[in-house]
Amino acid sequence: MTAPAGHLIEISGALVRARCTAPVGLNEVVYVGDDRLVGEVIALEGDVATMQVYEETAGLSPGAPVELSGGPLSVTLGPGLLGAAFDGIQRPLDRLALSQGDFLGCGQHLAPLAPDRLWEFRPTAAAGAAVHAGDELGVVRETDSLDHRILVPPGIAGTLVDIAAPGAYRTSDRLGRVQPASGATVDVGLAQRWRVRVPRPFRQRLHATTPLLTGQRVLDTFFPLSCGSAAGMPGGFGTGKTVMQHELCRWARADVIVFVGCGERGNELTEMLWKLPDLVDPRSGRPLAERTILVANTSNMPVPAREASIYTGVTMAEYYRDMGYHVLLLADSTSRWAEALREISGRLGEIPAEEGYPSYLSSRLAAFYERAGRVVTLGGREGSVTIISAISPAGGDLTEPVTRHTQRFTGCFWTLDKRLAEARGFPAVSVEDSYSMVSADLEPWWRDEVSPDWAPHRREALTVLEEAARLRHTARLVGEDSLPDRQRLVLRVAELFEEGFLRQSAYDAKDASCSPARQVRLLSLLLDFYHRGLDALGRSVPVRALTALPVVAALARAKSTFGDDEIAGLDRLAIQIADQCASAGKAEMVEAVS
Repeated sequence: MTAPAGHLIEISGALVRARCTAPVGLNEVVYVGDDRLVGEVIALEGDVATMQVYEETAGLSPGAPVELSGGPLSVTLGPGLLGAAFDGIQRPLDRLALSQGDFLGCGQHLAPLAPDRLWEFRPTAAAGAAVHAGDELGVVRETDSLDHRILVPPGIAGTLVDIAAPGAYRTSDRLGRVQPASGATVDVGLAQRWRVRVPRPFRQRLHATTPLLTGQRVLDTFFPLSCGSAAGMPGGFGTGKTVMQHELCRWARADVIVFVGCGERGNELTEMLWKLPDLVDPRSGRPLAERTILVANTSNMPVPAREASIYTGVTMAEYYRDMGYHVLLLADSTSRWAEALREISGRLGEIPAEEGYPSYLSSRLAAFYERAGRVVTLGGREGSVTIISAISPAGGDLTEPVTRHTQRFTGCFWTLDKRLAEARGFPAVSVEDSYSMVSADLEPWWRDEVSPDWAPHRREALTVLEEAARLRHTARLVGEDSLPDRQRLVLRVAELFEEGFLRQSAYDAKDASCSPARQVRLLSLLLDFYHRGLDALGRSVPVRALTALPVVAALARAKSTFGDDEIAGLDRLAIQIADQCASAGKAEMVEAVS
């Protein structure tokens, strides 16, 4: 234990002030009190440092000692992150639970990565080679689902003096030495440290050309998200934000998943901790936990740790991006993170802006979303970090500051509708209030990899759904029976879209995830029925005859009747649509003549 560098003079919840007797830096990590609670310096005024403490401050008193760490808040990056659960300052909750029990005491610390665990290292670089930041030195099989590439840390370049032989090593062992052009040699090991508030560097940012497929039809087809971009998902209580994020965690086509539970209820995160080991990765058949990292900060944990959690999560995501992986970061929710900013700002006595949030809320959100991106890494690989953040606006008010600022900095917005959720229409994504700004950039991928019909079908389906939304307002005033047949058909087709395409059951083995090819085929079937219905109306076939056809019920059930490997069944359904729509016209003509 080092000598104290100051003592507390004021305590206000998670915010404390200390008079320092040694130089202290802004954002430096400190240890407060006899229990050595972890904190961070957030303001300096003369010899008085203001600190936010990441643990419960009950029991602290003025005069308690303060120690300096000599560095900013950083995380340890190396093999052992996958499958683990951490809090906002990267304390390993799973290992702490084994040593401390169900309740974590104050000042309890363990190394983020198990120091005694051995990892089989296989070198891929040779001694004497010239290496630069991001170059691969070797590979560790972190889990059965993913290789962990040991890279030269950023800022280091030179000649690889030596490299360890194949074998088992700890994260603290030295694997090699790099001799820069000038200066002393630098040791390189399995693990490295990085400041959480500083983005990891890369060589080049790439344009959005590839979608992040989620397996959810309403998202992939109508509001697609590009790999390496950011999306906001606002919704009131009970709209299914957490379930949606769990579905994305399982079905999104990403190599690594980082789930940040930021200020949400403890029972939700507990449920995820229980279920995650039992979930099967649909890509490999292995446990999903083998490529998932959980950062947990529940609503009853200290507020400052909630504020740090998203930075800890995105730093881990960037680390795997640098290895050439595509990483999905799920933050649930940024509203709770913003509330932590607001509480700390209030205790600092800062002038509040909208709804009490600090004036720098928008810049902090922008800095966070800027860390998403599809890039060429320092080592020349292609990797990406995609960020999807849930937003919990108070009272479902989408005009509140966190929601509005998120709209400014994200290319996709998936608004969850309370009315849809109450009608058991899940996922409750509002077609009217959601949007994607990258759909045009993704059209070439869908055209070349899936089908040239995706873009025109998508636009036409959105047009039909938008027209139906307008007609519903008219129908409430004059009655649906007063509308022309074409408009009544639009309403019926929109209902068929909602039931047969937009709704998707997370508990249906065939419908939980939908491949791009099946999405396009289902969409084309629904539009085919719409077009043939219009033709039938031109032959004086009444709407009721069309909606009573047996194929309508088959269309509504097609999503769960035919799985991704049964698309041929959808082709047979297309023949039924043609035959029954044609026969409906003939039957009506016979009835009219008789």
